[in-house]
Amino acid sequence: MQAPVIVVGAGPTGLMLAGELRLAGIEVTVIERLPAPTGQSRGLGFTARAMEVFDQRGLLPRFGDIETSVAGHFGGLPVDFSSFDGAHFGVRGVPQARTEAILADWATELGADIRRGWELSGLLTDKHGVEAQVRGPDGPACLRASYLVGCDGGRSTVRRAAGFDFPGTAATREMFLADVAGCNLRTRFIGEKVPGGMVMAAPLGDGVDRIIVCERGTRPHPRAESPSFAEVADAWQRLTGEDIHGGVCLWASAFTDVTRQVTEYRRGRVLLAGDAAHIHLPAGGQGLSVGVQDSANLGWKLAAVVHGWAPPGLLNTYHSERHPVGARLLRNTRAQGFLYLSGDEVRPLRDVMAELIQLKSVSRHLAGTVSGLDIRYDVGSGNHPLLGRRMPQQALAVGKRVTSTTQLLHSARGVLLDFAGNSELRRAASGWVDWVDIVTATPLTTGANGQLTDTEAILLRPDGYVAWATPGGGELSDALHRWFGFSRLRRDHEQVGMIYS
Repeated sequence: MQAPVIVVGAGPTGLMLAGELRLAGIEVTVIERLPAPTGQSRGLGFTARAMEVFDQRGLLPRFGDIETSVAGHFGGLPVDFSSFDGAHFGVRGVPQARTEAILADWATELGADIRRGWELSGLLTDKHGVEAQVRGPDGPACLRASYLVGCDGGRSTVRRAAGFDFPGTAATREMFLADVAGCNLRTRFIGEKVPGGMVMAAPLGDGVDRIIVCERGTRPHPRAESPSFAEVADAWQRLTGEDIHGGVCLWASAFTDVTRQVTEYRRGRVLLAGDAAHIHLPAGGQGLSVGVQDSANLGWKLAAVVHGWAPPGLLNTYHSERHPVGARLLRNTRAQGFLYLSGDEVRPLRDVMAELIQLKSVSRHLAGTVSGLDIRYDVGSGNHPLLGRRMPQQALAVGKRVTSTTQLLHSARGVLLDFAGNSELRRAASGWVDWVDIVTATPLTTGANGQLTDTEAILLRPDGYVAWATPGGGELSDALHRWFGFSRLRRDHEQVGMIYS
């Protein structure tokens, strides 16, 4: 059985990647060890950048009415996210199970083959592809693919089987997370200190509270199963004096502050994304969001390689662009854990940080770090302020039609926006129309915080990042070749040469 791409893991990262590949016309098989979704939700939302990723694929309306807020935190210290150019922290109140269900429906509608109850047991690679050894409902089987992507979480089988190095720091503390009904707990915000540790409680509705318990001095130990509710309730009572043993535990889990990242996101024909590539303390709800962004970065590049039009080295930019993002994620979550999980010995540091956060420049920096809104990739030389950044949503008039940059990205193709009606520019880009939509448009506002003022044209990659802009962005043909390979004329010329050689 063969598919161009096998994705291992049907969490948000794997499902997002499957949808991205299908938008590009690539057949993809997703294998998932669990026979059905658990319905459990560690995450209860996603960051502003993940929200933008969903929106650029037309997925945001599927979430219904959503709640956004400019209020966030860094290590339990309040951060006003509006300091980052009017942005917000992200979406609240959306359980991860709902996000998974929406992404699963989307990927399935696009034609992804999602196989639940299929577990990877091993893999072999050669210069032509990957052979995945799996155990399915009907017994052992082999799947063959050109590429395989591990999106199978922090305990990734793919990562181990392919021999990725996974350095980092070992766990120093263990925490419990549980959803409990019938306790009627008062709200305790993240970072609330109690003698001996940290606790959090937040109402989820219908009499259910989400609690987090971190008791200092308890060493983490390997767990084959989730903690019992009695263990969680005992720790809660020791820290708060409140007895919740009579409540009903819907589910409970344990997690640690272990921090690790693979040294490479790609080893030949095997790649990693999401928690398979980086694990960390779940501070600020960044894990799901960064995994989704990994997939948005990887999907179109892997599709280009499978289709055969990718320029040399395109797939390697997945590592060069996303590994630094993952490293920064680990750094900021370690810092946050130190701030809100340590004892009184860090109080002077917390006090200094609280003062610094009042400075707009500091607040903006931390907001950009946690949200991912300040990510800037190396897309080549140039001095346009948007180069390498994700294009902010911009309302556009295309003829008599009103649209936006976000809507133009729904098909996951490149987009060249001609704001000056430049026929010469459109003619120069015509050789790439197989992969790039050329759109003559008029911005309806200055948009992008004024950064479109005097901008004549912009080239967007399928993931929404600005690959070229004029003035100040170099030669358009260089950017098109760097991200979308040879022009049609060059490819046709080479094919004719092959026929007559």
